[in-house]
Amino acid sequence: MRKALTALLLAALLPATAHAWWNADWSERARITLNTSAQGLETKEAASGVAVAVRLHSGNFDFTAAKEDGSDLRVVAGDDKTPLKFSIERFDAVNELAVLWVQLPSVLPGTDKNVFYVYGGNGKAAAEGDANGFDAATVIALHFSDKPAGGDQLGAVKPQGTLVTEPNGLLAASAKLTGEAIVYALSDKPVVDAGNQLTASLWVKLDDVQRATLLNWGGLTLSLNGGKLVVHADKAEVGGGEVPVARWTQVAVRLGLGKATLFVNGAQVAQGDLATPALGSSLRLGEGARGLMDEVQVAAALRSADWIAVAAGAQGAESKLVASAREAKDSAEAEGESHGYMGILIKNLTPDAWAVILILAVMFAIAAWVMVSKGLLVNKVARANRSFVLRFREASDELLKLEQHAPHPASPIYRLYQAGVRELAKRKVGEEGAKPLSGASLDAVKASVDADYVRENAQLNSGMVLLTIAISGGPFLGLLGTVVGVMITFAAIAAAGDVNVNAIAPGIAAALLATVAGLGVAIPALFGYNYLASQIKNATSDMQIFIDEFITRVAELYGSR
Repeated sequence: MRKALTALLLAALLPATAHAWWNADWSERARITLNTSAQGLETKEAASGVAVAVRLHSGNFDFTAAKEDGSDLRVVAGDDKTPLKFSIERFDAVNELAVLWVQLPSVLPGTDKNVFYVYGGNGKAAAEGDANGFDAATVIALHFSDKPAGGDQLGAVKPQGTLVTEPNGLLAASAKLTGEAIVYALSDKPVVDAGNQLTASLWVKLDDVQRATLLNWGGLTLSLNGGKLVVHADKAEVGGGEVPVARWTQVAVRLGLGKATLFVNGAQVAQGDLATPALGSSLRLGEGARGLMDEVQVAAALRSADWIAVAAGAQGAESKLVASAREAKDSAEAEGESHGYMGILIKNLTPDAWAVILILAVMFAIAAWVMVSKGLLVNKVARANRSFVLRFREASDELLKLEQHAPHPASPIYRLYQAGVRELAKRKVGEEGAKPLSGASLDAVKASVDADYVRENAQLNSGMVLLTIAISGGPFLGLLGTVVGVMITFAAIAAAGDVNVNAIAPGIAAALLATVAGLGVAIPALFGYNYLASQIKNATSDMQIFIDEFITRVAELYGSR
């Protein structure tokens, strides 16, 4: 019977096909995987009826496709057929953050195939009735958020007096502990009816762990003494396990069958003989404690060690238990897989990052145009210069008539030659009866050619400044986009109160894309600039050598003896 039940639950959780889609009216879904193997949070036994906290963020869910209040959300088992009970603690479409509580029929041990889906993106979907992400054994589940997540027996419990909350809590809002007890009226009848079986868990982040009462319910007290966790009932007590300072820690106590067991972060730390005392009707939390408290859950049942471990792992922000990826209906693969990383980055770009990347794209286009056009030009110039210089060196009596045959319009050296010939023509050099050139005349001719050399050199270097701007300005613009993007991401997280790394990572990674874009502009521009600069340097050197050679030849042929 047990094997048959396990097989049935496994079939309910495993995906039927790689491309199954529960309902075509929903356009988006997040694939949630609980890894209970050695690579995740290893468990040895199946845990049934676990309430798992699911964080939705821009990295695993498209909030723009969902309704503003999240009323179109649906949770479906891995078979893509079986709806699962869930409740929404928080849905913030503006900051793209949400927290859901999903009741799983079973979490199988030693596997990464515990899969279910959160669907969204159906604007026509009607809101469902109040759902409950917790099983019937759960007596109370306190989230300290504005919107209670739970059914009637959970959401109806209100504290006596004013509850002060911190928006940046474990999942959403958390209760601030100021030393005064947070008091709830709570009947112990469900626990008594269950044979005095009780499991209570809560998360705390305390400023001081030397002495504090975390939970007091009639004759039951869960407290800290010198940083050590202690459960006390009547005249008996069981202690063990350390609670660190200023760090989110889950503590849990399980009572039943004359035993008390203590857990810290899902791991058993102590066990001893202790009977469940009379609980009464007043639950007091955080008396004498300072810091934060969140996710107080009380169940009239003996939760297994693996059940507690899974619940702790699903709520903790640093756990390896939960993995998530966004999937779109028109995509065969999840965007979270390797080939879809760039899509996630682009989707999470902030407007300022987009502005920077667009500017960088324009810079890259300009730099590419300069490199291509200038590269073609310098190669053409080099060929033309070689061709003309060869003719010039072979000429003798017709040194001043080279432009009459086969001109070289692409050669700067040829244009310098033309400038020199024009100056010589003004002095009737080479004509019959012309006077020999004096030293002053040769200097004047050289000065005129030098002036043309400066203009030719400026023409060769035109546009190179655009490459230097791309080289030096590209990385700084990219860095600006990254810094502003990171600031916006952290500001959104601070405003929303969710410090989960899965919510931060997409925004940070997308912000870094601006720096990558800046480097993508600068690096090709740097290589192109160095190549072009060397070619232009060679051309200018050839022009300088030609000027000296030309003046020397003219002085030799037409200068005064």
